[in-house]
Amino acid sequence: MKIHFLGTNGWYDTDTGNTTCVFIETDKNYIILDAGFGFYKAKNLIKKNKPVHLFISHLHLDHIIGLHTLPLFKVPGGIDIYIPKGMRKFLQIFLNKPYTSDHKNLATKIKLYELDTKKPYNIKLKFGRLLHSPICYGFRFVLEGKTVAYCTDTGKCDELYKLAKDCDLLITECSFRPGEDASKAAHLNPQVAAKIAGDSGVKKLALIHFDAGRYNTIKLRKIAEKSARNIFPGTFAATDNQIIKL
Repeated sequence: MKIHFLGTNGWYDTDTGNTTCVFIETDKNYIILDAGFGFYKAKNLIKKNKPVHLFISHLHLDHIIGLHTLPLFKVPGGIDIYIPKGMRKFLQIFLNKPYTSDHKNLATKIKLYELDTKKPYNIKLKFGRLLHSPICYGFRFVLEGKTVAYCTDTGKCDELYKLAKDCDLLITECSFRPGEDASKAAHLNPQVAAKIAGDSGVKKLALIHFDAGRYNTIKLRKIAEKSARNIFPGTFAATDNQIIKL
């Protein structure tokens, strides 16, 4: 499978990148993780008539603002959007006037689903609530024999460890700089993320969601990457438009 990092900033867009969006291309599906402003790039990656599943971790604007670009999309089969339980009514407000174009009039049909542990899904999926100020879910997928966990925004918590356990790739956040105390915040620094990856038996760690105010250059991301690699060598600091194969 191919994993495209379309947006790797947290909070707001800068010269270092767009806000958070990850695009996974498999033989059977397209899976999109969050819809920050990097989301608009996905329209050029959906080239085949395969199901498109968009998973929204939470409704902070840097994770949904890219939905404003939905009028650019022409997806024959539509896009299924999965959101945390209880959040449907709030997202429906955002996907309507006066905030953006009415989603019922889009060329691409949109269906909204609240995630429920009691419901079966066509994808091998687990999810759980992370440590963040609003309701925020982390996700774990089994795709083409590989396990990918996506956990942002979050502080250190039991659910993060459960979702990350023994996965081939953990995609998680790096809002704080190396050495910054994140113990009382709902975010991570690179060393804490690396320690979690190592303790969880992760094979590879991708750092994303770099706080746009703290990480205003790519060089600062590289410093974070180095500090994380000292703890967990399989770490890389993702950048916008980076593609990896898994």
